[in-house]
Amino acid sequence: MNWSGKHVSVVGLGKSNLALIRYLVREGAIVTARDRKTQEELGPVYDQLSALGVDFRLGRDYLKGLRFADGVFLTPGMPKDLPEILDARRAGVPISTETNLFFERCAAPIIGVTGSSGKTTTTTLIGAILEATGHKVYVGGNIGRPLIELVDTIEKNAVVVLELSSFQLELVEASPQVAVVTNISPNHLDIHRTMEAYVSAKERIYQFQRPQEAVILNRDDPATRAMAAKAPSRVFWFSRRGEVDNGAFICDGRVILSRRGEDRSLIDVCAVADIRLRGEHNLENVLAACAVGYLLGATAGTMREVVTSFTGVAHRLELVREAGGVRYYNDSIATSPARAIAGLRSFDEPVLLIAGGYDKQLPLDEFAEVVVEKAKAVFLIGQTARKIQEAILKARGERDRPRIVLCESLDEAVREAHRAASPGDVVLLSPACASYDMFQNFEQRGERFRKLVHMLTEEEVPKISRVDV
Repeated sequence: MNWSGKHVSVVGLGKSNLALIRYLVREGAIVTARDRKTQEELGPVYDQLSALGVDFRLGRDYLKGLRFADGVFLTPGMPKDLPEILDARRAGVPISTETNLFFERCAAPIIGVTGSSGKTTTTTLIGAILEATGHKVYVGGNIGRPLIELVDTIEKNAVVVLELSSFQLELVEASPQVAVVTNISPNHLDIHRTMEAYVSAKERIYQFQRPQEAVILNRDDPATRAMAAKAPSRVFWFSRRGEVDNGAFICDGRVILSRRGEDRSLIDVCAVADIRLRGEHNLENVLAACAVGYLLGATAGTMREVVTSFTGVAHRLELVREAGGVRYYNDSIATSPARAIAGLRSFDEPVLLIAGGYDKQLPLDEFAEVVVEKAKAVFLIGQTARKIQEAILKARGERDRPRIVLCESLDEAVREAHRAASPGDVVLLSPACASYDMFQNFEQRGERFRKLVHMLTEEEVPKISRVDV
């Protein structure tokens, strides 16, 4: 659809929708920017959009009158069942997203990556493998620069690799030519409300595929394994626990690619020991990326070079510093219990864990059990501190570890963990929660952790009060 001359409401003024507004204005749309924030709260964003001639509806009534628009674009993560949105839908107003518009207009083939964890690492690895193969590659979606502003310049012989969250997939009406689902575990239930709705959103990544297209699934995850029966396209697998006919797996400590044809062919990529990323979850990400690379013609040598030199993405088990025999890791991306569990299981060393934050209404029982197994001390912050404390105490039973310390802020938690750490220990920020109660996003939280670590390892800080349990 051409939006020139149409009245378009863009709801939510985050990074992706700001890019969308700029794109729609260039196309000639008459845009109304809507957000719960006031003009003062928007600050420079308001000035930037005003300069484009955009109208505004801000504050408490920002959704009023949506039914009179020619089209509505919603920000990712916004509940789709709000009365004003339902009213607009009943009035026949198209409800869409920046992601859906990108799918509609992108001339190049798209590789889409979703899952509860591992999306960014897998997406980044796929982009690196394809770029090393000689492709012109655009990486975006839930990471990096929104690609909607570039969509009209992306040539059909390029390749686009998109990280896609459940929120971005919820309203899409097309699927990428190659879809990857890394794993499924409870997440974002504060917005999706049920696990069924969350999984349904993820399934849209392959739901609209054609028979000749491909979906790559985690064979070791029951939820993703079950998706194969619903896929309308070719199914490929990755597994670290057993052989697969079509895809990537681990055998005798090596990454192996397999393709079932007239004769089954096996290709050796590299030794697991040569992969520099920590944790079994990252091994799965490597396998998924190699399965995509194999499908798109990358050689084993190219994949070997990329995966054995890749050291990770910021805020994902990122080694910030080693000082005094203690290593400090930033895993701020761990915004769910499942991600934090993967982080904890990446270490054999004694762990001093910093956790807590915004409550996404996710179960904590398994996380608490792994904390008791792996951590010698836990420093809890944010909205969920008491809730996590109760779960750990229940899992701990009569044991006296891990020690639990309630802290008022991330700053206090890092100082206390730094003071308690001994040579050979790991101080790990892996919150198991979102950051919205204390920070704008997980990146800001991770950057604060980095800064604190560097400050504290340069000089000791005075003792502060704490609550031990």
